[in-house]
Formats: sequence, C-alpha cells, structure tokens
Amino acid sequence: MKGIFPTDRFGGLRTPFYYYDIELLLRTLDAVNEQTARYGYHEHYAVKANANPRILSLIAQKGLGADCVSGGEVQAALDAGFPADRIFFAGVGKADWEIRLGLEHDIACFNVESLAELRVIDELAAARNQTATVALRINPNVDAHTHAKITTGLQENKFGITAGSLPGVLDAMAALTHVRFFGIHFHIGSQITDLPVFHELCLRANELQDELETRGLTVAHLNFGGGLGIDYHHPNRQPVPDFENFFAAFHRLIRLRPGQQIHFELGRSVVGQCGALISRALYVKEGEMKKFAVLDAGFTELIRPAMYDAYHRIENLTSNEAVETYDVVGPICESSDVFARERELNRVRRGDLIAIRSAGAYGEVMASQYNCRRLPEAFFSDLL
Repeated sequence: MKGIFPTDRFGGLRTPFYYYDIELLLRTLDAVNEQTARYGYHEHYAVKANANPRILSLIAQKGLGADCVSGGEVQAALDAGFPADRIFFAGVGKADWEIRLGLEHDIACFNVESLAELRVIDELAAARNQTATVALRINPNVDAHTHAKITTGLQENKFGITAGSLPGVLDAMAALTHVRFFGIHFHIGSQITDLPVFHELCLRANELQDELETRGLTVAHLNFGGGLGIDYHHPNRQPVPDFENFFAAFHRLIRLRPGQQIHFELGRSVVGQCGALISRALYVKEGEMKKFAVLDAGFTELIRPAMYDAYHRIENLTSNEAVETYDVVGPICESSDVFARERELNRVRRGDLIAIRSAGAYGEVMASQYNCRRLPEAFFSDLL
C-alpha cells in the first residue's frame, strides 16, 4: 500500500536505504509480550535477524532478552541495553574470545552444540574460576519443511547434538566441574508457516524429557528457538504474525514439569514486516524478450532473493500508471542480482521510488560492500 510510506519525505534521501515502521515494530513487540505473558514464557530476540542499534534498543526497552550467535552480537546486545542475565549465546563455532566475552559478562546461558565445545567452555571457565551455565542444543531430526538453506533440525545439518550422541555427552558433562546444566535447546529452522511442524517438535521434546529423567536429569529450562514465518506475499494482510496460535500450540502440547521455564528465540517474526528496502529506478531496459527495471539497490543491500530464491513483494511508490511486467534487477556485476522475474508493477520510469517489502529481517544485517558499494543507511518512521 503506497499510503503507508512517506514518499514526499523520501525524495531528498539518497537511495538505496532501509525504512523502518517503528509503530508496527512496537505493536509487534506488544503482541509478543501479551502472548508470552499469558503462559509465563520468555522471549529472547534473535539478534541475527536485525542488529540495527536503534531496533535493538527498542526491543530491549520492551523487556525481551537476546539470542546471540557471535561475540559481536553479544556485544551489540549489551551495548543496546539487554541485561547480561537475559542474553543467550548459541552458535556451532564459538571462538575462545567469544566464550570469554560471555564469561566476562556472566551471560545467562551458552547453548552448546557439541562435546568439543562443552569441554572448551569448561576449560575457559575454569581459567577464570567461574562456572558457566550451559544448555545442550539437541538436533531433534524434525523436518521444518522450509528452504534447505534455512533448515537446521535434521541430522544432515551441522547444528546441535544428535540423539545418538547425547548419552555420551551427558556422561562427559557429569565429569566437568565448571559447567552447570541449564536445560535443553532446540531450533529446527526459519520461515516456518506450517504449525504442525512445531507440534512434532513438542512431541519430540516430551520424549526427550522422559528419557533424561530416567537418567535422573531434570530439565529446568526448555528453549524452543524460533522459526515462525511471516507473510511475504501479502505483508499488509497480517503485518503482525499469528503469535497467539504459535504460543498456544506449545501450551497445549508440552508436558510441563513443576517450575519448568519455557524460552523462545523469535527473530524474523518480530522485525520482518516493519522494514522495507527503498530503491530508485535507474533505467528501464528493453530487451528482446523481457523488460528490465534496473534499480540502484542490489543483492549487496538485500541478498535473500539471490541466496534463497526468496519472494518479496515489490511496489512502485511513485506511479499509478497501468501495470507492466518486468524483471526487477540490481546493478551488481552478477547474473544472480535479480529481485524478481516476470513481476507486475505500475509502469516504471527512471527516478521512480521502489519499495521491496518485508525486508526488516535478514536485510540490512546481511548487507555487504561487494563491488565497493557503500552500506545502506537506515531511516525510521518516527524520525522522518
């Protein structure tokens, strides 16, 4: 919808840039808080989705924790105001300096993905005369039915501890003196819109808890990660995702133990719909078989279509002319620099402002300077 963008104020801004609808972000955060409060759940925002400092600060102010996957993200979360005791640190390849950073700030939990990592954390904690709090990330072999490049919960993926190796990890952990068992962590993938997938995860979690209790191990904390998707095709239809049914599914299916705490690490569903990449048409190129709308944004600003074949709704903000069909492409010297093929847009002319919607997650945060391009700036609805 063209009316939601202040195009009269975009005219003097150098494109391409990211535009964030702060009112929508705050509404989304309120919806998350409302649903998690209903069940006493805890949400730790997945910083990898969008690490813009102002976005992080607003999320921290709403009381969410942070889910980080690098030392840089841990530092960004601390800088944005997230309390250290609400920061979780995941990731399959934590470097020693990153682990030390977490220990130095006494973060809430390390989500551990291998026995090798567990031993390194124990060693580094011992050197500081500390005890590190750890959760074991389990690979539940649950198919998320999403793109292969964003599926993380199958045995063929690099993430997590497999069910077959878990007993050995538990035996080894019992002998380590500088780690404290916090709970179990899962994350099966991203952009999941098929809720029955989460049902399967819940059933697997119930089975796993039963198995652990036979070993005398009580799981005080269950962390189900994130993964809830958004509607990329119709961003105006449901700008705030269906958190109600998402959290209700876990409430129905998880067999809670007394005093047990449930955690989530949503990212895309929190910030995805509040962001748009605003670009300008440089040329309309007439090919033999196609018409190309050539933008000044490329995969250096939004890599998802090139990397994941991802769909984003594209709108011409400054045209009400008849619809024509274009391949929407960028200026990068790569054939993969294509946002959409055979896409219908109001007639494009040089200088038109083009919005690529639902870019608040995995957009700005994945931008690069390939071709020596500058990184995109960010502007906010409440500051324009």
